[in-house]
Amino acid sequence: MALTVFIADDHAVVREGLGALLASQPDIRIVGTAADGREAVAEVLRLKPQVALLDISMPGLDGIESMRQIFAQGSDTAVVVLSMHSSAQHVFHALEAGARGYLLKESAGREILDAVRAVHAGRRYLSPKVAEIVAEGLGGRTGESPLERLSRREREIIKLVADGHSSAEIALMLHLSPKTVDSYRSRLMQKLHLSDLAALIKFAIQHGLTSLD
Repeated sequence: MALTVFIADDHAVVREGLGALLASQPDIRIVGTAADGREAVAEVLRLKPQVALLDISMPGLDGIESMRQIFAQGSDTAVVVLSMHSSAQHVFHALEAGARGYLLKESAGREILDAVRAVHAGRRYLSPKVAEIVAEGLGGRTGESPLERLSRREREIIKLVADGHSSAEIALMLHLSPKTVDSYRSRLMQKLHLSDLAALIKFAIQHGLTSLD
């Protein structure tokens, strides 16, 4: 059964180029495209592709807000963000919104197949240049690991949250109620002095609980 992919980018040449490359693979099928964020949200929710490629800079809604609206509707589509920006800040904002991958447009043609297949398999994919920049931005930690402050269950939950799972999904995996998962999550964030999901993801990558891959 073919892996279904949706492409949203306001530049027709990008949509067509990536679409042609992906469609050349016998195991991949392009189910739709969009030129702006609002159309992307509507079409992803309607078509339910397994993977969506979203430009981070689109008219109407940008890729970050488009993701938020898509996931707010309960979509399980894996999203790869397409961007010209390689800063750690841009990457963490995308991961916070739910992206499974972050692909630089300058290298998208070479990496698109690996990225699509990686996120479909449940892994993260960051362009190598992005992964290097993020890793450098996370460096410099010394002393006792803050992980020592967490219980085994809290470590499990922070890893699953950083891997992109919702409280409901984590509850099913760990045989807990969603309310209990939320309580654990709130408590561990207080212990680690983390203010939001972006900070939690950054912490998890920094301390080896989830990978950049």
